[in-house]
Amino acid sequence: MKRILIATSVLLAACSSLSSGVAEPLAETAKTEIKSDGWYPSRYGADDRLGAMNNLSAAKTAEAAKLITTGKTYALGQVTGAKTPAYGPRKFSMTILQLSDGSGTPLGENKAVGNDDLVNTYIGIGSQIDGLGHMGIDHRYYNGVPVSEFVTTGGLTQYGTHTLPPVATRGVLLDMTKTFGDPVAPGTAFNRAEIEAAAKAAGVSIGEGDIVLFHTGTMKATENDAELAPVEPGLGVEGAQYLADLGVVAIGADTWALEVIPFEKEARPFDVHLTLLAKNGVYILENMVTTELAADGVTEFFFTLGAPRLEGAVQAIINPVAIR
Repeated sequence: MKRILIATSVLLAACSSLSSGVAEPLAETAKTEIKSDGWYPSRYGADDRLGAMNNLSAAKTAEAAKLITTGKTYALGQVTGAKTPAYGPRKFSMTILQLSDGSGTPLGENKAVGNDDLVNTYIGIGSQIDGLGHMGIDHRYYNGVPVSEFVTTGGLTQYGTHTLPPVATRGVLLDMTKTFGDPVAPGTAFNRAEIEAAAKAAGVSIGEGDIVLFHTGTMKATENDAELAPVEPGLGVEGAQYLADLGVVAIGADTWALEVIPFEKEARPFDVHLTLLAKNGVYILENMVTTELAADGVTEFFFTLGAPRLEGAVQAIINPVAIR
């Protein structure tokens, strides 16, 4: 467990080094050409920067809209604030200011007053989408692009989450508590066999353009915890590749990392992240609120998301909506 926390701390330290400032490209640490090992170029073309978002379509949206039969909506994002559990140095703070000069003096003869807000936060807090610039392999990211070609201290020049198209497609919920208990025990991996069994039990198939969410009961079971748990159930590497091969757009769960921790192989930390983001261009949805969906027995639904358009952002704090 200590090694897991060390690996996590190293990752977060690397992320925190990209503080805002003058946009200057970062130099690659390795100058030698890195072989692709077959994971790039992408199936969507060598110049593609959207990955599995290419599997969205107007036809898919229209078909998914037919799943709306009751009109009930579900907020899949959690409330994010100063007390939201996050690994250091990630933190959130908000300051409320008076408009104009900050004194609160009413403006004009109609005595207009108001408030403004200033937020200072890491974006990797709370419910979030991981963009394709979040994690890579040996300083190369989705489609083999070197870090020196898109990472600057002032933001990403490629893969920024502001470039993501609106998402309106079919969502699938796999309730893993029906098989493994509620909550699912930390360290439980979901690979192809487990995914196929859960899909069969739910009476659903998974296809191109879908969003897949896993319900593990973890968020509900830990809702009063002040810190994130160092271990969790989640997706395994084989399961990640299986879903990517089916053409899904994004995969999420009611856990902070989506993937199983302890990792399946200790020497390969965050291998599910690398499999999805770098190798397949599939997006990751973390800390999804799935409790109510599962309680209502929902297995498929209309999923919609408009990511905040913060230019050059690696990730985005989100509140997707499920409608059935």
